Amino acid sequence: MLGSRSDYAAVRSRFAWNVPTHFNIGVDVCDKWADDPDRLALMHRWRDGTRRDYTFAQIKRLSNRFANVMRRHGIRRGDRVGILLPQSPETAIAHVATYKMGGIAVPLFTLFGVDALEYRLGNCAAKALVTDREGAAKIAEIRDLLPALEYVYVIDGAPDQCFDFKALSSEASDEFEPVNTRADEPALIIYTSGTTGQPKGALHAHRVLLGHLPGVEMSHDFFPEDGDVMWTPADWAWIGGLLDVLLPAWHHGVPVVAHRFEKFTPEDAFRLMAEYGVRNTFLPPTALKMMRAASDDMAQRFNFKLRSIASGGETLGAELLDWGRRVFGLTINEFYGQTECNMVVSSCQSIMEPKPGVMGRPVPGHDVAVIDLSGKVLEPGEMGRIAVRAPDPVMFLEYWRNPEATRDKFVGEWLLTGDMGCVDADGYIRFVGRDDDLISSAGYRIGPGEIEDCLIGHPAVRMAGVIGKPDEQRGQIVKAFVVLADGFAQSPALESEIKDFVKTRLAAHEYPREIAFLDQLPMTTTGKVVRRALRDIA
Repeated sequence: MLGSRSDYAAVRSRFAWNVPTHFNIGVDVCDKWADDPDRLALMHRWRDGTRRDYTFAQIKRLSNRFANVMRRHGIRRGDRVGILLPQSPETAIAHVATYKMGGIAVPLFTLFGVDALEYRLGNCAAKALVTDREGAAKIAEIRDLLPALEYVYVIDGAPDQCFDFKALSSEASDEFEPVNTRADEPALIIYTSGTTGQPKGALHAHRVLLGHLPGVEMSHDFFPEDGDVMWTPADWAWIGGLLDVLLPAWHHGVPVVAHRFEKFTPEDAFRLMAEYGVRNTFLPPTALKMMRAASDDMAQRFNFKLRSIASGGETLGAELLDWGRRVFGLTINEFYGQTECNMVVSSCQSIMEPKPGVMGRPVPGHDVAVIDLSGKVLEPGEMGRIAVRAPDPVMFLEYWRNPEATRDKFVGEWLLTGDMGCVDADGYIRFVGRDDDLISSAGYRIGPGEIEDCLIGHPAVRMAGVIGKPDEQRGQIVKAFVVLADGFAQSPALESEIKDFVKTRLAAHEYPREIAFLDQLPMTTTGKVVRRALRDIA
């Protein structure tokens, strides 16, 4: 944990990592708290508004049972286990069980379409999947294309060729001896979008949780304090929901609120935080902008107990920070990172003056700098590439079965984030923009390559190019430029059909919200789309 609270320099100078040789995420976030039978772990709000609470002791028993189920089915240390579920008790149980048995968890977003699921499950050769009936229906369409997938566990029944998660767990023993994993042993694969080709699987070790802790503690003003309760609307399939909220909170024995919004609305968010006594929340910038767009009167109808708000994904402006102070009486702390190396920069209202337009300072324990392409650290004010020095406990091990992409991520000992920025004289880091074509929309980082691949799968699309277009609420939206195949003509109906095609096949957050039809795309001499030229005409 972070030490002195006097000022940033003191906190940073006194911090030291304590990463043991052996460490298991499942034991750390669950079993170590289970001796207290009443210690609250999870408050789950169902869609109908009813509530069920779970203690750490209950999570331990339930995760032990499911670990025994998987072990009985021959799932072993190092096997990949997909988890295709929204925020729910079963999601957390599946994660804890997988870690305790030495498996590698692969969180998957529930809005993924069949193409996205086929690629990810196939690429990591997942042996098992935990999902619900909705997810099982998607998997049924592609099951023949996933030869490694032997077991599909369904939490709300057992369709054909699937197993009943709850029935099997109820029959299993609640005694389980966790695997004594090494801290640097693989525990998790989170797929992250790139600018070309298919997504890459960022492979993380058990130590990644420890690596996140100083950033979480800093962005939540020295989390935890007595009475803290954590919540985020961010899905636990993403690193922001899983490793910025659920697992760090449970590392500290702090209860987490779980709820799946059918559709996020400001009023529902205000009500949930008030009803459950949320004290600490990670709110992505898009959620904050939606809440700000509602009237201040709406917020004042609810009795908040918030102590800290953290936000990341894009830089917040002065107006949003002022709104946070006015409505919540506190300064929103910004943080920065990416799937491969997260929570490495943060602000913290307790120990530093907030500066609108900057992300904050390097979190204690992380060496973050702005460098040139030779690896030279640049002087304050000089524009360059934001990078993190290896080794670092929060840093990924590699891209799953992609050594070339792993090598390309580094310049010497520096991991390149792919972002451009500069450092000021006080050590604050300013994000300026991407050095590639990755799209940042509503907190999601979206690779244009995967969307382009999906678009050309539609019979009407001959060629496609995708960019991020600036958007006041979302930061960016996905915009596609399409060259139609012979025999097809531009029409509103065709535009809607193409949008729905991507939404269904890929993901609801990745479909192009705007489509422009061109006679030809700007191309390089080697046949690559010049996205810079597309941005100029967007």
